[in-house]
Amino acid sequence: MSETRRGSAQESESTTFEAREQQPLDHPRLIAIWDGGAASAVLPVRGRCVIGRSREADITVDHTSVSRRHAVLEIDTGLVWEDLGSANGTRVRGRVLIAGERVHVGWGEAVEVGSTLVMVRAPHDAEKSPSTAGQPAATSSPMADVERWIGLVAHTDMSVLLLGETGVGKGYFARRIHDRSPRATGPFVHINCAALAENLLESELFGHERGAFTGAAQAKPGLLEAASGGTVFLDEVGELPLATQAKLLVALERREVLRVGALKPRPFDVRFVSATNRAIVSESAQGKFRQDLYYRLAGLPIVVPPLRERRNEIEALATALVRESAQRIRRPVPSLTTDALVAMTQYEWPGNVRELMIVLDRALLLAGPILDVEHVQAAIEPQARSSPNAGEQPRPAQEPNERERILSALEESAGNQSRAAKLLGISRRTLIHRIEEYGLPRPRK
Repeated sequence: MSETRRGSAQESESTTFEAREQQPLDHPRLIAIWDGGAASAVLPVRGRCVIGRSREADITVDHTSVSRRHAVLEIDTGLVWEDLGSANGTRVRGRVLIAGERVHVGWGEAVEVGSTLVMVRAPHDAEKSPSTAGQPAATSSPMADVERWIGLVAHTDMSVLLLGETGVGKGYFARRIHDRSPRATGPFVHINCAALAENLLESELFGHERGAFTGAAQAKPGLLEAASGGTVFLDEVGELPLATQAKLLVALERREVLRVGALKPRPFDVRFVSATNRAIVSESAQGKFRQDLYYRLAGLPIVVPPLRERRNEIEALATALVRESAQRIRRPVPSLTTDALVAMTQYEWPGNVRELMIVLDRALLLAGPILDVEHVQAAIEPQARSSPNAGEQPRPAQEPNERERILSALEESAGNQSRAAKLLGISRRTLIHRIEEYGLPRPRK
């Protein structure tokens, strides 16, 4: 290989996914697990690696379900997988890739190469980049509370439930908890519960035995087994079907998984961090989410406030994100003008940090050495720019039955606004805004 070093993934004696051996901190590492074995290999910092069973592949995964030249992994500031027309397919988030199709995946996100599970652990530098850890040090009171709780819980094995609107950075904080924990050298497995098809969920989470269903030509470990020794991040956990919730509860209580089609459970050792933008406490009271599972997952619930309530952090965050975006698209880092920063601070950011990242990516394409207010304004969605309320920006589209859920939370909390906000997964200030917006009588608590 030019930048890549041709070699074989080294098989470990254990079938767990610990990957605790010494490794270069500035290099990513590929970890593969299959029924009865596991392997790992150091990857280049940048470049394209062919993954396959052939000894001529850049990274050899010697398993019968893997084709000789199965897939390509491209490593840069992120990861891109491409299937090479393999016999048994490459799956990302439960979907089989078409030959030649390129899909971006996150560090630590599991990809199925044949019936093996493969993930790439980020190098030390990437884990500290703005995309995963580049949010500025908390200066606002709400974020200081979040940081304090994370500092207290990270060194324990207590399960954590992150609550907050879409795009606030729940995944970032999940990664922070893992990186500051005793499990930091183990895998961090990100499972998006909303992205997996319902008929694939159980097989993905718990694994399956050979012949368990049509097409199960090989036994495959599930993502919970794959994460043993590390952290499982259940993103969008509120989207799990009730039937899957019941099986997850059993796995949590017994620390064992029963693969689809298996008779004997297998032990696993993981720490659970979950996240949702739904009012999960209220939904559990209504039977839409299992209460017993909620209490298992919510050892410590942490509410992440929206960006509009953290305006004094926007300047530092925007500066870090512009630097990262410029590096990603190979452009010089522009200077942010005061007017551009003022415009970003005044905007409501209905999509939170995720929207800020997208807007800055667009603005960078328009800007030269100076990124000014007109570039920011042009990069914001047209419907937001043409808002009829001058100086005011729209909040996110209202969720179905939001008014009823607010009333239900207020009733459940006996009118205590702080408790009601926690039940809804929003801040107290946001709750007050929405009470006023809906014209609801405001409790005096």
